[in-house]
Amino acid sequence: MSKTKLDILAIGAHADDVEIGMGGTIAKYTSAGKVIGICDLTKAELSSNGTIELRLQEAARAAEILGVSVRESLDLPDRGLYIKEEYIKRVASVIRKYRPKLLFVPYFKDRHPDHGNCARLVEEAVFSAGIRKFDTEDGLLPHRVESTYYYLINGFHKPDFLIDISNHMETKKMSLQAYKSQFIKSDSSYDTPLVNGYIEYVEARERLFGKDAGVAYAEGFMAKTPLVVGDLLGER
Repeated sequence: MSKTKLDILAIGAHADDVEIGMGGTIAKYTSAGKVIGICDLTKAELSSNGTIELRLQEAARAAEILGVSVRESLDLPDRGLYIKEEYIKRVASVIRKYRPKLLFVPYFKDRHPDHGNCARLVEEAVFSAGIRKFDTEDGLLPHRVESTYYYLINGFHKPDFLIDISNHMETKKMSLQAYKSQFIKSDSSYDTPLVNGYIEYVEARERLFGKDAGVAYAEGFMAKTPLVVGDLLGER
């Protein structure tokens, strides 16, 4: 059993999903001493560029840049993230293993079906992980996540809340640049939206979110329930 108890567990369908959606937030919290982990549900074996081995190396480098404590890949099938009991158990096992306080997943509305399916699968697992008699076949104790939030990958949805990442935007960009096979165009690259200025697109989106909040850069998130603000006059 892992001895690492996480403040935040961020789950994505593919390596680079988490970095796109909340790399700046992760860098912000790890620099403040919080313990954060990433779980990639697939090894992105159907990715148009790169190989499984290269993607794993890139993911490890990105995690190092962000200061992440643990990173796992469940090796579920790329383009096959459906609601199956086996998959629910495997994700629930990760939740019980790391016992995160907060959990982040992709927002449902996204051009890539895997991102929405990832969110639905994880929601099932979050609920099941808290049920005492739900058997994940590994002897881990049940765990209830305090809150689940949704990060944005593709699109300019109006977020429910923003996190200021002005001091961590460069770290976020560095974590994305670690995925050279996905975001850096080369002579051998297959032409995808990711190799055509995608990092610049992400930076522009975070700049627009920041402008709404009166800061340089911000990342946007969605919530299922209203957020409680403890002190409107407190420090941002």
